[in-house]
Amino acid sequence: MASSCQRGLILGFAAASPLLIAAAWSWSWTLALAIVGLVHAAVLLPVFMPRLGWLGPVVTRFETEKPEIWLTIDDGPDPVDTPIFLDLLDRYAARVTFFVKGELVVRHPEWAAAMAARGHSVQNHTQTHPAGWFWCYGAAALRRELSACNAAVAQATGATPTLFRAPVGIKSPLLHPQLDRLGMRLVAWSVRGFDGVRGFDPERVAGRLLAKLAPGAIFVMHQGIRDDAGEPLSPRGLERVLEELRARGYSCTIPPPEALR
Repeated sequence: MASSCQRGLILGFAAASPLLIAAAWSWSWTLALAIVGLVHAAVLLPVFMPRLGWLGPVVTRFETEKPEIWLTIDDGPDPVDTPIFLDLLDRYAARVTFFVKGELVVRHPEWAAAMAARGHSVQNHTQTHPAGWFWCYGAAALRRELSACNAAVAQATGATPTLFRAPVGIKSPLLHPQLDRLGMRLVAWSVRGFDGVRGFDPERVAGRLLAKLAPGAIFVMHQGIRDDAGEPLSPRGLERVLEELRARGYSCTIPPPEALR
């Protein structure tokens, strides 16, 4: 209720801003410019800051006192990476959440099914991963992206997603009402490894993630990263992280819904 009220206040302020600006301009142009700045900040900051929940709740950690983290892996299924990932996760007795692209699930349903069959959670990362434009999508486009991915995952795994991660974490101001309609929750992260940046180095990826290691942390990593010759890099980063987690006495778990914060 509080988040819905907060979202309504922000969007209502944005909707009323033309009248506020016009009234302020007749009084002082500096006041009018200040209102413009406040409107942009109120709407754009939570859009482009993945962990900021002004427009609705965002999961950024989970409650636990055990030495465990939630490892989340975006952008699959990938027919090259996924089988390697699944074998690595089995080797380290790690259970993770895969946030998948629906269009890739349609192409490779067997690998989405394998994720679920081997004890992992398969959740929604949009149908087409429109990273550059998702933040400005309207309600109908958001519904299509969410519903199509849900349908693809349900067809492949037998379970409909209840969690969602926005492409690169950037969300539309209109996203939360669509998630509410589908009974879904938005998940961000505690820390990211930046494994998708140029100059991939598994040691650096692991170092960034493990620098903020703590019970209940949410790590985000990715599939589908290749070197210039087309060789997969993602599994190297995953293996290095899993090695270090084991050395530090941490496990990877899928938290129950009531533990998400």
